[in-house]
Amino acid sequence: MKKKINHAQKTIEGEFVKLKEGYILDAATGKPVDGRNPEEEVRQEYEKILHENYAYDYKQMDINVQIRRGAKKQKGKIDYADIVIYKTTDKSKRDQHRDVLGIVETKRPNKREGIRQLMSYMSATSCSWGVWTNGKEIEYLYKDLETGEIKRDFIYQIPSKGETFEDIGRLSKKELKPAKNLKPIFRRILYTLYANTNISRREKLGSEMIRLLFCKIWDERYNLDKIPKFRLGFKDKPENVKKRVLELFEDVKEELVEDGVFDKNETIIIDAKSVMHVVGELEKFSLSKTNRDVIGDAFEVFAESKFVGEKGEFFTPREVVKMCVKIIDPKPHERILDPACGSGGFLIYALEHVWDIMDNSPKYKDHPKLDTLKKEIAEKYYFGIDKEIDLVKIAKAYMSIVGDGKGNIVQADSLKSPKDWSPKTKTLFSNADETLKQFDIILTNPPFGAKIKIIDEDVLENYDLGHRWKKKGEASEEKWKITGTVKKTEPQILFIERCLDFLKPGGRMAIVLPDGIFGNPTDGWVRQWIKDKAEILAIIDCPPETFMPHTHTKTSVLFLRKWDGVKKKNYPIFCGIVKKCGHDARGNDIFKIIEEEEILDEEFSEITQNFLDSNDRIVKGFNRKGFTLYEGKLKNGILIPRYYNPDTVKELENLEKSGKYELIPIKELIDKKIIKLRGAGSTVSPTDYGSGNIPFIRTSDISNWEINYDATHKVAEDLYYKFKEKQDLKAGDILFIKDGTYLIGDTAILTKYDLRILVQSHFTIIRCLNEEKLDPFLLLFLLNIPIVKKQIDEKTFVQATLSTIGDRLSEVILPIPKSKELREKIAKETKERIIQRTKLREELKNTFFQ
Repeated sequence: MKKKINHAQKTIEGEFVKLKEGYILDAATGKPVDGRNPEEEVRQEYEKILHENYAYDYKQMDINVQIRRGAKKQKGKIDYADIVIYKTTDKSKRDQHRDVLGIVETKRPNKREGIRQLMSYMSATSCSWGVWTNGKEIEYLYKDLETGEIKRDFIYQIPSKGETFEDIGRLSKKELKPAKNLKPIFRRILYTLYANTNISRREKLGSEMIRLLFCKIWDERYNLDKIPKFRLGFKDKPENVKKRVLELFEDVKEELVEDGVFDKNETIIIDAKSVMHVVGELEKFSLSKTNRDVIGDAFEVFAESKFVGEKGEFFTPREVVKMCVKIIDPKPHERILDPACGSGGFLIYALEHVWDIMDNSPKYKDHPKLDTLKKEIAEKYYFGIDKEIDLVKIAKAYMSIVGDGKGNIVQADSLKSPKDWSPKTKTLFSNADETLKQFDIILTNPPFGAKIKIIDEDVLENYDLGHRWKKKGEASEEKWKITGTVKKTEPQILFIERCLDFLKPGGRMAIVLPDGIFGNPTDGWVRQWIKDKAEILAIIDCPPETFMPHTHTKTSVLFLRKWDGVKKKNYPIFCGIVKKCGHDARGNDIFKIIEEEEILDEEFSEITQNFLDSNDRIVKGFNRKGFTLYEGKLKNGILIPRYYNPDTVKELENLEKSGKYELIPIKELIDKKIIKLRGAGSTVSPTDYGSGNIPFIRTSDISNWEINYDATHKVAEDLYYKFKEKQDLKAGDILFIKDGTYLIGDTAILTKYDLRILVQSHFTIIRCLNEEKLDPFLLLFLLNIPIVKKQIDEKTFVQATLSTIGDRLSEVILPIPKSKELREKIAKETKERIIQRTKLREELKNTFFQ
């Protein structure tokens, strides 16, 4: 995965250097390289693998190394190898005919050409092995140093530092080392198998990998002094490797068939060569010794290959999981459930949190059977449910690595009635009367999405939140009341109720939910129901990138404690607004440097600490990384922290204190009839596109405060006249994008040249009714200053599949300069620039068509 760093980088000599935009320092040599280049991304990732997983010293490596091809004493063609690994760190020993150990080629995405190039480098040097990879696929090449013959499909792994090929596969199980960077290895396995195996459907590879991973895990658990069966010896035959793996799988099934992980007739179906490739990539690592973050990330490569986005399931980023666990703070002997457990991340981190408590508690740390107690905790107190069998298998594998607990993870639909569950699921999760068993803690990220609504009335009728709710009046203080009619409902809403049903009175819960639930007026009934059933402990506002690149859905994390007795009023709610999640929209990690140490650039951990440092959720001070709201003072029941952003409040207060600005809400301007807001009102069918020459202005057709008169789509004149009177466009009207995905708050002002158009319904039209009191060009300017754009963003919520600011636009506060001279100057200069550009556009158009 590409790594970004927000500051200057440290060279291998320990000095910090400033780099050109997009450049990074090569990990091995310290040379500046263009980090925006995808091929550079592959090279940097593989250098890290060579260092962390194979123990090669960075000083043994060099990049862009000249390789002269041809006879030793003759001048031949010169090419440049991507990575060369030398036999020693001695930089005086760099002769290509004596000192080269291995070569890695990463710069050619075409596999055939890349391997041809690599083979030519190997022939011209003393190297005994080569690697070709494009970041997705990988192939290993072997050179017989006696004959010079280069062989493909002969080795499936390279030696670590100090090893020979003969040493590979000879390590005992206890000598296996933890892996530091498994995710790229798993990703390459997936793509290599997809391109080369006998299985044509990619999603089936996930199931095959689960089987192989269980074989690997099983092999590591017993007879630690022996050589693993999950190994690949030098010159081993593919059939022999697969035979050993199949023997392991029979042992795995013997234990796990009853547990529902595998069927008794199930087998490994990928071809022997593919099995050999997987074994070669993983044989030297111990999964049981590997850091849990690494294991979780690696497992999700296979889970994501089948499940991401397909049914609203998006895997929870590790930083979010850690935050939830630390805030909920599970204790030993508390029963924990994730009813949408996916690959098991919440359960694993909760278990390790509890184990850490035990390691440091006087009650447990000196206990002679501490390891046994830990295993009992995993087996008795950790439970998971997921609808997808392959995810269940991954979660079981994950729990097996950590220390068992796999028996309490089952395949089932959490939302269905216990009467529809399997006997084992009923035993674990329901009582004899088919009521739900209850747990101390729920940690979950349920499937979410407006496109995957639950429509089964037999399911919906079991939920309050599966019914229609109505208000007697429109006032925000009016209470919602349930009706007797069920309605199609998003799964995340039903999961809220199911989770609270699973929770004991006084039990604690963390759930990831889309933002719309927390703020949309139409979802007020959900918020009312939640507050009736539980105390809101905290809400953490996550940045849009949190679940990217898989979905741009904006989320927050809700922390609850189920009411146990008297329901409190006006209690404190801890709030935090995260702006940095540790990765960008493409999923690339972003780092920062603190005291010369490179760490993930995220704010979840800081906000978590602020919660832990608070006095029962009451925070001293007022900033976005930790502040207190009170339940009785929520505006219109809105639970979105950024809606109350303390930083914005302070910024507006400072503007007012300066004495230079008058802070006026847009609603006040409307009430005083200074401006008017109305909808655009027209809807044009895509079938009408291209039917004429009238520009149909969509949200993508405005930029730089102007409309694009040469719009993407144009419609017939009769449609224009149909909507002309209703739209009633005038010069000076401001088009404001009110809903959509990314462009909310963008604006354009209409001039006399722009009136023969139709406007999409995603716009609000703002008209100045009293230009002496507020010039439209001054208003346009004010709508685009940072403090106003910030408010617009904070008051924009997701409704169904679109984001919208809705009526909350009227709450936006405009800092209007008190100086009449300044107001006039801003209006005059804004108008001149826009009119000048628009006039030039018209002159050019008229000249061209004369």
